[in-house]
Amino acid sequence: MDEKAAVAVFECLSSGVRLGVFRLLVKAEPVGIVAGDIATALDIAPSSLSFHLRTMTQAGLLRVEQEGRFLRYRANLGLMSEVVGFLTENCCSGVAGGCRDADILSGRIPGCGSSNPARESKA
Repeated sequence: MDEKAAVAVFECLSSGVRLGVFRLLVKAEPVGIVAGDIATALDIAPSSLSFHLRTMTQAGLLRVEQEGRFLRYRANLGLMSEVVGFLTENCCSGVAGGCRDADILSGRIPGCGSSNPARESKA
């Protein structure tokens, strides 16, 4: 991932609504959520949500599938993994095993079935 692509992702997620949508969809992986249920869960007007979903889909943050009359949205976790990799590629000067929190940087995304010891130790 290059810097321009990373900036586009961060610009898209700089909206509180879009960040909320993405976090909701991460929780719903791998099933995803239809647009109407996203609007209900986040108390967003459907017309406003439609604008945000379109923006996020164009940025590559969401995957969408037609299901009859409905559109089902899923978070693009592969893209977010690339963003995390971009942010951490030079961690600890590139020395393998040099990071104190290397388990967080291993490519696993918290909340997807893997434990996060760093987060648990802060509780």
